Amino acid sequence: MLRILHSLPRTHKLLLLPVATMVTVLGAHQIVTVVGDDSGNATSPKVATSSDSTASTLGGEALDTLATVTTRNIPLSDLKAQEIVDVSLIDKAHAKDNALPEAQAFETRDTHAHIANAAMHVAIQLPKLASESDYDSEELGGTSYEDFSIDPMELHDEDGTPNLEREIAAQQEFVPEWETYTVQKGDTFAQMAERTLGLGYSDVMHILDSVPDKNTLTRWRVGRSFDYQLDEQGDLLALRVMKNAREGYLIERDSSHDDFDVSNITKATEATQRLFAGTVSGSFTLSAESTGLSGAEVAQLTNLLSKKLDFRRNTRAGDHFQVLVESDMLEGESVDSRILAAQYQGERMDLTVVRNSADDRFYTPDGQSLDPAFNRYPFEGHYRISSPFNLRRHHPITGRISPHRGTDFAMRTGTPVDAPAAGRVIKSAYQAGGAGNYLVIRHDNGYKTRYMHLSKRLVSEGDRVEMGQKIALSGNTGGSTGPHLHYEVMVNNRAVDAMRVKLPENQSLEGKALAAFQKQSKPLLAKLESNADAPAIASVRLDEDSGDEG
Repeated sequence: MLRILHSLPRTHKLLLLPVATMVTVLGAHQIVTVVGDDSGNATSPKVATSSDSTASTLGGEALDTLATVTTRNIPLSDLKAQEIVDVSLIDKAHAKDNALPEAQAFETRDTHAHIANAAMHVAIQLPKLASESDYDSEELGGTSYEDFSIDPMELHDEDGTPNLEREIAAQQEFVPEWETYTVQKGDTFAQMAERTLGLGYSDVMHILDSVPDKNTLTRWRVGRSFDYQLDEQGDLLALRVMKNAREGYLIERDSSHDDFDVSNITKATEATQRLFAGTVSGSFTLSAESTGLSGAEVAQLTNLLSKKLDFRRNTRAGDHFQVLVESDMLEGESVDSRILAAQYQGERMDLTVVRNSADDRFYTPDGQSLDPAFNRYPFEGHYRISSPFNLRRHHPITGRISPHRGTDFAMRTGTPVDAPAAGRVIKSAYQAGGAGNYLVIRHDNGYKTRYMHLSKRLVSEGDRVEMGQKIALSGNTGGSTGPHLHYEVMVNNRAVDAMRVKLPENQSLEGKALAAFQKQSKPLLAKLESNADAPAIASVRLDEDSGDEG
């Protein structure tokens, strides 16, 4: 039959294919036959199996082949011809005959199930094959024809037996879990709260009004993350937002679900000490970084040593340095690093300094303060001098000779300005078209300082200020051609060059204060000395003409 089918044109094949399939299905079933005599008396049953008939062979193999065709889209021309079966040889089966043995019945049932599944698959695919004009084309897609239960409360397996695991899960009480959200570019708290936390406008405003520092929620940086909890209905239960690595807020919905309660979070830390050592080779900054110090720790070290050490004049290749750093370890990360002691051993200068816990300042081992009684610069860091002290300067606007009695530092608007020494504010005002926002401070040693073109004054007349206290923010107010700080130092009410004038000497520890400091500094100095003769941990070599920076 299949040989005849292959010889027909393609159109005729498609017309005869359903008929051939039905013949295959009929011939594939294992049929229980009963051979009776003419009088109707039944004899023992006989099963037509693959061992005594070609029916099951043809049915199983042919149907499996057709199923493979419909699954893989194999052209019909590639199919192998099967044996021809004469279905007229099958004996009649009578319902009243005795049942098959139990083991044989199971085998028969499994065979029937396999053939039935394959036949169903072929029968569904035949219309699709008949409608295709090109059997060789491979079309992706389709759907399943099985019936699946998607009821989430279905608690029984297919055979009707209870599923204990699913029953237990269905009976468990809902427990909210903490989830994490990472801030993406363009995110705002209001948008995120509506999209992820399911909050409305009134809830967002309640939270913003409840948080002491609103910048925690309104000034986000990409990559920051926070944690939240949702209830079973998807409503917000709690929100945990950190201001920094150590402090933050826990925002919880109250029991009435009408408002939110805010509490502070403070993570516990553990202090740890680390010792770094290095050799200067080229740039001191890069040499310090090569030891493993972070950028912030290198900045602390350079600012500390620069009070006594001129990096451009005094540093030489081969100079050694050690620094003892204390950090708070939080969840495996180092935060809030601070220098406890540092030592520089160079060709032109030796310097050892230790932090005094009593006043948080640095002193030499004999109690000499590293901080002068008067700082040279009224800020931290390094800024370019855009216009120096010059009594014969040409005015940048009028072009006339106009004395410049201060030093201008090019810095962005909003840069903090610090008091260079302790004193009292004697003037805090605004002058239109001239100094703009300005301050005048009279210091304890009799010197005066003046600050002009400020964007904001942070102290008022009569306020007492200490060395290093933030007093203003730099700006571009008044008669100014750009953002900068105008800084003046006056001795005996006469303006002097702030970059050249001799400043008051530093102060020293005496008596009980000195004894307490030396007792505290002894173990710190011992740690520095223990590493003094050890080889450098790391160093960086640069070209000799690359220059050093402070």
